[in-house]
Order: sequence, then structure tokens, then C-alpha cells
Amino acid sequence: MKDTAPKLIADRLFPKGGLSSQTLSEKEFESLTLQLFRFQYENNKVYADYVNALDINVSGITKITEIPYLPISFFKSHQVICGDAEKPEQIFQSSSTTSDIPSSHFVKDISIYENSFRVGFKLFYGDISNYCLLALLPSYLERSNSSLVFMVDKLIKDTHNSGSGFYMSNYKELVDKIRLNEARGQRTLLIGVTYALLKLAEEYPMELRNTIIMETGGMKGRREELTKQEVHQVLSTAFKVEAIHSEYGMTELLSQAYSKEKGIFQCVPWMKVLIRDIYDPFHIGLVNETGAINIIDLANIYSCAFIATDDIGIAFPNGSFEVAGRLDNTDIRGCNIMAAEL
Repeated sequence: MKDTAPKLIADRLFPKGGLSSQTLSEKEFESLTLQLFRFQYENNKVYADYVNALDINVSGITKITEIPYLPISFFKSHQVICGDAEKPEQIFQSSSTTSDIPSSHFVKDISIYENSFRVGFKLFYGDISNYCLLALLPSYLERSNSSLVFMVDKLIKDTHNSGSGFYMSNYKELVDKIRLNEARGQRTLLIGVTYALLKLAEEYPMELRNTIIMETGGMKGRREELTKQEVHQVLSTAFKVEAIHSEYGMTELLSQAYSKEKGIFQCVPWMKVLIRDIYDPFHIGLVNETGAINIIDLANIYSCAFIATDDIGIAFPNGSFEVAGRLDNTDIRGCNIMAAEL
């Protein structure tokens, strides 16, 4: 892997021991994206096999909308990595049921992930040391290889606040900490899985003035399914806050998008969401139309930066997006069928 693209992107966006410049023009983003595409085509066998199965003229690809996006299911069935899969620094895995295979993300350089989420958080929320970070992630804490727990654990340490920490089922202890922070005027970020936040709202409604509530999604059959709008309404009412924040991330990504209100997400500068037609997955770049979500994540230098997810959403002209739901089996077409055949 002597290609210069990985080093160029890592040095530009995720330098070790420092932060990225936090800005990226459209022209530079497209240039880095196309360079990374060619590197991954040449060095990621799984991705190359997929692209070749599509019978695409790789040398003719000059736009990001022309790049083939790997169906996210490949992270369940294959080792999606550039070069040697035997020596990753970290392997993140998604949650799964007994009938479901977890996704596995082989991470060659964990410092890229750490820099990505640290810079991303600072871009949206400022210096983490200004916060007390409280994490209500019981189902994630049950797994030792969760990328979300890894991120939150590092951010908790970065607060240098002795009150920051994880909570499982000790809701009363969590509530006492929130109330203490509120009384002190301490800026607090409560990040939690959806079903746990709903339980907190039902059992301990309270008025919050100095606390940001951020839900990460996730019901996993533990409660009656609600739309994101319904969840946010319940939480807003219980805690008397104007808006509920959200984090959009997944095992297969090393970057996050954040929403500060109304479920509208903004990407970090090295991440982009494009919408594909559900019935024509090679028609990419829909705007103001509902379709399936494709993601470019330049932090995925050594896995695959081009992912066709199973989420449904809408992209807006300013680059923001909204998640509207999930594809079901009747929606799967084209590239997802191709994934099953490889």
C-alpha cells in the first residue's frame, strides 16, 4: 500500500497529536474522495471485487456521484479492510440478536477515529472540558467492542470532570448527579440510548436548564416503536427543553453527524450524505426527495469510505439531512441484491 492518498488524507484531516484545520472546500473534498476511491479500489479486495462485479469503468469515474457505494451488509459477511486483515488496532462490532450476524469494522489506525470524533464534537459543541458528560448507554456497555462506548469513554476522560461517567440501571444516581449539576449551573451533556432516555423521562421528569439531552437511537425491541419526532416530543415535554439533540453514527463509520434540533443532521466536513433512488441504486444525488442514504466518510481510510446504508432519508441543498426510517426487505433492490450474490 504505497499509494499517497491515505497519508495525504490522514495528514490533512487527522494529524496525529493535533487537530485538523476543520475546513474543507467542495473542490478539495471531491479531490480527496476520488483519490481515496482509487486507493481503496486497488487495496481493498472486497471493495474491488464488488466494483468489478458491477462492470464499471473505474478510470472513467470523475465525480463522487459516480463512485460505487458498498452495501453496508458487507461488513457482516466480509472483512472490509485494505491490505492485511490480521493486524487491525481495533475491531468494532455492532449489536446483534441470536439470529443476526453483527457488523465488524476492522480499524487499522485508531488515532484517526479518536481525532475524528474529538474534532467533530468540538466543531458542534465547543471544548469538551466545559462539560460534565453523563452517558446512559446500558445496552452498549454490555459489549466491550462498541465504537460508541469507545468514543464516549474517551470524551468522558477529556472532560477532566470527576462527575462525568457511565450509568447502567442506576437511574436514581444519575438523576442526583443531573440535579446537582443543574443547581451548580454546570453545563452537562446527557447522551443516551433512546429506550433508556424514555424510561428516565417517565420515572424522573424534571426541568433542565443547563443540560443537553442527546439521543443516539436504539429501541432494539425493548419498547413500543416510536418515530423520532414522537420520541423527541416525549423527552422535550418531560424535561421542559426546547430541543433534543441526536448523534448519527454507526459501527461501519469513523465519523458522526449531529442534530441540534428538529432531527436535521449536519455532517463533519470530511463526511457527506448522498441520497440514492431506492429502486435505482445507481441514481445518486437526490435532493429534497426521499431515498436511501449513501455516505462518504473520509475517516474510513483503511476500510471503505463509500457505504450504501439501509437508512432512508432526505438530503437538503445546504448539505444537511434527515433520517426518515429504515429499508425493509421489500425495498431492497439493485446493489443490495448484488451484495447477496458476491
